[in-house]
Amino acid sequence: MAENNSDLMSICKRRGFIWPSFELYGGVAGMYDYGPLGCALRNNIVEVWRSIYKGREGFVEIDSETVGPREAFKASGHVDEFSDYITYCKGCQAPFRADHMVKEFYENPDVLGPRELEEAFVKHGVTCPECGGELGPVEEFNLMFKTNIGPGSARVGYLRPETAQGIFVNFPNLYRYNREKLPLGVIQTGRSYRNEIAPRQGMIRMREFNQMEVELFVDPEDKDWARFHEIENEVIELVPNTGEETISITVGEAVEKGIIANRVLAYFVYTTKQLLVKLGVDPARLRFRQHLEDEMAHYAADCWDAEALLSFGWTEITGIADRGCWDLTRHAQFSGTELTHFKKFDEPREVEMEKVKAKHKALGPAFKGKAKAIATAMESMSPSDVKDGKLVIDVDGERIELTEEFFEVAMVKEKITGERVVPHVIEPSHGLDRIFYTVLEHSFDYDAEKDYAVLRLKPQVAPVKVGVFPLMEKDGLDDMARSIYDRVHSHRMEAYYDGSGTIGKRYARMDEVGTPWCITVDYDSLEDGTVTLRDRDTSEQVRIPSEKASEILGKLLDGMAFSEIGI
Repeated sequence: MAENNSDLMSICKRRGFIWPSFELYGGVAGMYDYGPLGCALRNNIVEVWRSIYKGREGFVEIDSETVGPREAFKASGHVDEFSDYITYCKGCQAPFRADHMVKEFYENPDVLGPRELEEAFVKHGVTCPECGGELGPVEEFNLMFKTNIGPGSARVGYLRPETAQGIFVNFPNLYRYNREKLPLGVIQTGRSYRNEIAPRQGMIRMREFNQMEVELFVDPEDKDWARFHEIENEVIELVPNTGEETISITVGEAVEKGIIANRVLAYFVYTTKQLLVKLGVDPARLRFRQHLEDEMAHYAADCWDAEALLSFGWTEITGIADRGCWDLTRHAQFSGTELTHFKKFDEPREVEMEKVKAKHKALGPAFKGKAKAIATAMESMSPSDVKDGKLVIDVDGERIELTEEFFEVAMVKEKITGERVVPHVIEPSHGLDRIFYTVLEHSFDYDAEKDYAVLRLKPQVAPVKVGVFPLMEKDGLDDMARSIYDRVHSHRMEAYYDGSGTIGKRYARMDEVGTPWCITVDYDSLEDGTVTLRDRDTSEQVRIPSEKASEILGKLLDGMAFSEIGI
């Protein structure tokens, strides 16, 4: 494990994983660009995530807009609630996130209010880390980037602070696409934007970042999962909100003991563990921490963070929450659109309910030919639509106000075949950039004595799978090496040809970017058609027939051990 990330970040910049954005102009805090190897690694991570959610679990994928109207974010709560507390130095005017200034004194400082934070500055002698000056008043700072949609300022919009809202507002379309059935699983990956006050810790806190979002709509009365039995005996490391101690427990026991709220949430907590370990997160440096009672969103039934141990300390990289019906209820309220699921009963049920009943004898003489249409419109209304003894309806575009002379609210018995319910949402939300950095740091192996660095990336995510080298770029060795490169290189098996420098230096270059295998063509290759295949992690070398290189590499990529290739 890297005690600090300076060596790793040096490699990332030099070898084209990540670069500071706008470096020509001094850079911008909290912004990074992905270089060629970084793009490949990031895309490979996304494909592994897709293989689980879109492949194994059968979820559908969408891609929604990154700019949205104010109304949508008003409904989601971001306009009113999506803010952090900010304070400025009275001397140098440097801005700081207020709760971060006192984090060493409080277990959970983000629950402190403005006055409590100001008192904490005084109590603990907290001053500006830049100049030592006194800190000013604490105020709210909304983290969304504001813009206008279209010319002028007619319609206010925001860059989305999360990708989730694009899924929620598309629920009617998705529900129809899924033939009006639950559960309904939806995934989306893309950019989100948060105007962080003082982003630090590199890629852990960025102003423009990537998410891999999962939203699973379920029946609120059925939070089971058909495949739960497959993982219920698997062990997971949890930090419940009843204490700081990490416990190892089976997934099934965690649900039975009420530590995790329900089976479907527990299933996707463990699915998150499977994903992260498959990507290369060290399971010994991975835990799942339950949100504290005062930390949990008011609408959440339960929420867990997947935390990785990094050089920064324990860091959230994925959140898995049972969000209840908050999101759909809010968007239904603000948009005026019903966002529900019709839950059909096994057998019809007789229920007693209040209904609006038309008084036909009064309607006929008063409205004559319109009486039938008015009666139908009235009886489609809910008793809650009656205000001050009056009911307003619309018939053929005409607004008609009716008094209790023409209707009554009465208890009636009816047989119903089902009921409408607001689906609940299970949300595993993955921070792609944080996972990207975690995979790099957990795979980073540096020998200070030899000044030798290796990225022990999992083959599935490694940006380059195989390096192909001629021992010398002459005597036909280069021609044979390029021929092998052409045969093995594909979208699945990214290859890299390198003919410069000593073989040792070429191995070192490949080790430094995480390439799991290398093929070397030497003079024996011209005689017997075999080449040397080297394993990155063991430095073991075997001779293989060059014509079988693609087949053997494919088996290794599928998970076969180097010692099992049978050559």
